[in-house]
Amino acid sequence: MSHCSLLCQFFISEISAGIRLQCTVCHGTARMGNKQTIFTSQQLDAYQDCTYFTRKEILRLFHRYRDLAPQLVPLDYTNEPDVRLPYELIGSMPELKDNPFRQRIAEVFSEDGQGNMTLDDFLDMFSVMSEMAPRDLKAYYAFKIYDFNNDDFICKSDLEKTLNKLTRNELTEDEVRMVCEKVIDEADLDNDGRLSLEDFQHMILRAPDFLSTFHIRI
Repeated sequence: MSHCSLLCQFFISEISAGIRLQCTVCHGTARMGNKQTIFTSQQLDAYQDCTYFTRKEILRLFHRYRDLAPQLVPLDYTNEPDVRLPYELIGSMPELKDNPFRQRIAEVFSEDGQGNMTLDDFLDMFSVMSEMAPRDLKAYYAFKIYDFNNDDFICKSDLEKTLNKLTRNELTEDEVRMVCEKVIDEADLDNDGRLSLEDFQHMILRAPDFLSTFHIRI
């Protein structure tokens, strides 16, 4: 294997593991709270249609969301309250707090693009990270997370930011530049100097651990 290929394999391995989230939303049961109605049956049906979760899992995640700010999140969501938890709370979750991409993850999954999350945003994030979500969907969101300037391409500056976060800024500028140039040389299928979603998906296919790392078990 060439030196270039070795660099690409290293980078692919690192980016596939880079947004690995800590698995803490697991086991336990959904708290029903004296059988209080949290959602209508229609709401639960809609959440099931839009996510990869069962009703029990949806309720469990609702309580996980509410635990972040019980004073802000009501127990009755039948009237669809306008609640948005600030990024400071989302980013402090055990699943995210040690992740170098925590802010980008929250920004990508939040409707406002600032990391402040509604319950719908929160469920979407966990749904994409669930083991039931398909590879293409996970790759799409991984691509968005690494696309720091939101131009629908991963350019050299995006790769540099990604690599610096992955390595906690331990590489020199020259080392970062060399790795990023080699990755683009090998992964850029249409030779336009940047990675499209198609380029990225093709690269991710070479990362056998991608599905298991881009994952939270609930």
